[in-house]
Amino acid sequence: MTTQQTKIGGLGIGIIILTLATAIIHLTLVHSLMDIAFILNGLGYLALLAALYLPIPLFAGRRSLVRFALMGFAALTIIAWIAIGDKTWWLGYVAKVIEIVLIILLWLENQRSSA
Repeated sequence: MTTQQTKIGGLGIGIIILTLATAIIHLTLVHSLMDIAFILNGLGYLALLAALYLPIPLFAGRRSLVRFALMGFAALTIIAWIAIGDKTWWLGYVAKVIEIVLIILLWLENQRSSA
């Protein structure tokens, strides 16, 4: 049984760094078990990143779908922050910039991989 290798170029490295950065930001905001949304958000980013780049047979032929899922997840995170997030703390703005750039890089990588 062989698994498809995923070649990671410059866009991929940027996606990995930005996804890890926003996951770490959300996971470090956890101060108690009541912050379950931050825990789930951080873990969601990590799970989607793993599905995108690790040689998992289930996702080998579905990288484009995983990219769109990660774009949607980041967009949903931004929308949730706009609706209910704390706008008084600078780290929220940093996370949103990271997520916007992440969406752009994912879109660019998807364009490149489908060409």
